[in-house]
Amino acid sequence: MAMEGSEIEALIRESFPNAKITITDLAGDGNHWSAEVIDESFKGLNRVQQQRAVYASLKGKMDGPNGALHALALTTKAPA
Repeated sequence: MAMEGSEIEALIRESFPNAKITITDLAGDGNHWSAEVIDESFKGLNRVQQQRAVYASLKGKMDGPNGALHALALTTKAPA
């Protein structure tokens, strides 16, 4: 079952309430998404640490072939 962009944003927002989050449906199929998450809490973390934190916020929705979220291209950064 495909996820809506608003669902993805809501899951991320639970962990990053003040983040600037941009969600884009890459293929128009509800299965291939990109997300850009800009949050103050990423300061001092490397890119892998930032992305792990965001993936953890998805609460298993990307786990395995039966996950509700098939693909997410993720960009993370701290605000300039």
